[in-house]
Amino acid sequence: MNMDGTSTSSDCPGIESPLLNNFVGGAVVDYKGRPVLRSKSGSWRSAYSICGVGLAEKFAYSGVSSNLITYLTGPLGQSTAKAAEIVNAWSGTALLLPLVGAFIADAFLGRYLTIIIASLLYVLALALLAFSTLIPSNCTSAIDGSSCSPQLQVIIFFISLYLVAFAQGGQKPCVEAYGADQFDADDPGELKSKSSFFNWWFFGLCSGPTIGIFVLSYIQDNISWGLGFGIPCVIMGFALVIFLFGSMTYRFGEKTLEKNSFRRISHVFVTAARNWRYKKLV
Repeated sequence: MNMDGTSTSSDCPGIESPLLNNFVGGAVVDYKGRPVLRSKSGSWRSAYSICGVGLAEKFAYSGVSSNLITYLTGPLGQSTAKAAEIVNAWSGTALLLPLVGAFIADAFLGRYLTIIIASLLYVLALALLAFSTLIPSNCTSAIDGSSCSPQLQVIIFFISLYLVAFAQGGQKPCVEAYGADQFDADDPGELKSKSSFFNWWFFGLCSGPTIGIFVLSYIQDNISWGLGFGIPCVIMGFALVIFLFGSMTYRFGEKTLEKNSFRRISHVFVTAARNWRYKKLV
């Protein structure tokens, strides 16, 4: 209490504490760079739409990858050996690209923009993939092991296939981490929800590919390849729209001057190499 009898904020902590506690601590802001209100941002209200785009990605990727051999040896007329070679090369590339996506998100774009760009790339890739099935092809199954001559259908197919690889390379390292960012570890309630989030994420990680493999593979084999590639395109586009609608509730990490983790790691290796070279010269 002051000398004039007025009370200070420290005398009445209950008056301002609830207001202060309603803001998320740390370097967290909203989409306009303002301090974030806990009651109007993050938590499950944001995580649902983020999980949706992640589930759509798993559904689309499994729908494309699970039946590639059949498509290559069927409509594209590749031999089994050539088809296996193509799938192995594509799968290996797809497994490595998340490292590139993580670096780009961490060093330049951030998770939010990386997810948006990767999702747009996904929609484009799947649309091209579905379109490629509509182009007439003179190829038949290559029983003698020879492959078909290059043509527009094959060219568009391979472009779209590797666009899918690049798209998942951007989404895979970002979606789960960005979903976890929506929960404040300093709040007991949100910390508990964060643990539950990872359980539900793993459920989606398993259910998305399972549905994609069974549903899309059946459609591709028995109805239409174009429909089998077009359905995940539509679902991916719908999930992206929902993700964008949730932007006003997302929590964003405020940019700092601290170097990102990849640059710090590379700096360690560069310093070690310089020290090794210096000792060798001495």
